[in-house]
Amino acid sequence: MEYNLADLFESVVDVVPDREALVYIDIPGTGAERRLTYAELDAAANRVGHHLIDSGIRPGEHVGLHMYNGIEYLQVALGCLKARAVPVNVNYRYVEDELVYLYRDADLVGLVFDAELTDRVAAALPLTEKLRHLVRVGDAVPGADALDAVAFADAEAAGSPERGFPPRSGDDQFIIYTGGTTGMPKGVMWRQEDLFFSGMGGGAPTGEPVKKPEELAERVAAGGSGITFFPTPPLMHGTSTLTAFIGFNFGQRIVLHRKFSPEDVLRTIQQEKVTSMSLVGDAMLRPLIDALKGPMKGTDTSSMFSVSSSGAIMSDTVRRQFLELVPNVMLLNNFGSSESGFNGTATDDAGPERGFRVRVNSRTQVVDPATREPIAVGEVGRVAQCGHVPLGYYNDPRKTAETFFEKDGERWVLLGDMATVDEEGVVIVLGRGSQCINTGGEKVYPEEVEQALKSHPDVYDALVAGVPDTKWGHHVAAVVQLRTGAARPSLDDIQTHCRNRLAGYKIPRQLVIEDSIQRSPSGKADYRWAREVAVRADG
Repeated sequence: MEYNLADLFESVVDVVPDREALVYIDIPGTGAERRLTYAELDAAANRVGHHLIDSGIRPGEHVGLHMYNGIEYLQVALGCLKARAVPVNVNYRYVEDELVYLYRDADLVGLVFDAELTDRVAAALPLTEKLRHLVRVGDAVPGADALDAVAFADAEAAGSPERGFPPRSGDDQFIIYTGGTTGMPKGVMWRQEDLFFSGMGGGAPTGEPVKKPEELAERVAAGGSGITFFPTPPLMHGTSTLTAFIGFNFGQRIVLHRKFSPEDVLRTIQQEKVTSMSLVGDAMLRPLIDALKGPMKGTDTSSMFSVSSSGAIMSDTVRRQFLELVPNVMLLNNFGSSESGFNGTATDDAGPERGFRVRVNSRTQVVDPATREPIAVGEVGRVAQCGHVPLGYYNDPRKTAETFFEKDGERWVLLGDMATVDEEGVVIVLGRGSQCINTGGEKVYPEEVEQALKSHPDVYDALVAGVPDTKWGHHVAAVVQLRTGAARPSLDDIQTHCRNRLAGYKIPRQLVIEDSIQRSPSGKADYRWAREVAVRADG
C-alpha cells in the first residue's frame, strides 16, 4: 500500500464503515439534508469511478469538477481518485472565455457540472476539442439538449458500487487550479503522496504524521468520533477540499452547505454540534459576527473548538470582536498556498503593530530569490518550501522553471510571498510580491495597510492598491466598504487613524468608498478589481 488518497480513504472506510462521513444541508432546520456513512460514501464514489472507466476515461486523464458544494463534489473527487483519473477544480464563477481557457489548459477529457451551469458549459464546449464526456448533476434545464451529457443519476445507476479497481500509486496526481485573480489560472500538479503530507498534515495536521500508510486506519480504529469539520468556502478552492480530506483521514464527519450564508452557518453549527470550521478571512468572519449580534443572537456555539482561515487573514480587530461573542474558540490564521500546502500558523500577537507573524514548519524558509539561500535577520526575501512540494504547473514549463527548483538534492517551491525573519526565527509575512506598491522608492504591502484600515470603527472591509502617480511613481489607495449606518469618513479621518499604526509612506493618499468590496466566492481579495476602481476614481 502506498500513500494514495483513494487507498487511504478505503482503509478508513474498512475500520469505521457505519460512522457518519458526510452531511449535506441544503436549508438548515427544514430537514432538507442528506447523510452518508463511510460505507455509503465509498459505494457512491465507486459508482462514479466505474462509470468514468466504462466511459473510456483512462488513468492519468483529467476530469473537471464544475460544481457548487454538495455530496456530488466529493463523491466525484473520490471517484476520480479511485479510477486513477485526475480531478481538476473548475471555478463556477468563470464565464465562457475563462472556461475555454481552463478546459483547454487542463486538457480536460471529462467534465461533471451542475445543471444550472449548462449555458456556460454549452458556450465553451465547441472550443474545447478534447472534452469528450459530460455528466450533468441535477435536472435538465433549457439548453441542455445542446449537450450530450449523461444524467448523474444514470451514471450512478450504471456504475458498480463495489471496488475492484486496478492498483494505484502514490505518484497518481491531483491538480489544483489557482484562482487567477492576478492573471490566468495555473494548475498546480501534486503527487498524491506529497499532497497527503503537505496539504493534509500526513494524517495528523496538529500531531505526528503517520510513518506508514497502514497507520492511518490504525489510528482511526483506536480513536473515537465526535469531531465535525465544516469547510464553509467553496470546494472548488483547494482549502475546502483539503479540509474535507483531512476529516476523512481522521475518520470524522464533514458538513457541507451549497453556499455561504452566515445565518445558515450558525444554524448548522448549533444543529450539528460543529467543532472545527474553516473559512477565508474577514470576508466570512465579519458576517458571522453581525449575525451573532443580530438575528442569530443566542445561537449555541459551545461545541466550537477552532475556526481556521487560509487564503486571507482574520484581522486582529475582527478576531477580537468574534472572541467577545464566542470566547472559548481557538482562532487560527493558517499560512499556506496551492503550491505549498500548509506552511505554518500566525502567532497570537500577529496584528497591525507587529505584522503577520508566522511560526513556520521545518520545511519552510525565507530565501533570497536570486541565490535561493536563506536570508539574514531583517532582510527581505521570498518564502520557500522543500520536501513534499508539487511537480510544477501543468502546461506551463516557463512558470514552473521560475517557481520550482532543486537544492541540496531536494525539490523546492519559491512562493510569491515576501517576508523577513526575526531573531526568534519567526517569519513576518509582508504580502504578495505581485501586489507590492512602490511609492517614492519605498515598498508597501497591501495586507499590512488593510489591517490598519479594518481597525477603524466605520470600516467594514477594505482592499489596498497602487495607483500611478507622477510624483511618487505610485500612491497607496484605499478602497473601503463602510459599516451599515456608519458616517462617511474623510481621507483625513482615515489618515489620522492609520498614522499611529503605519509608517508615513504606507498611509493611503486616496480614499474610494464603495457599496461592497469585490472578492472571490471564497473571500479572497480581488486586487485587479480594486486597482481598476482606484484608478478610475483618481481620474
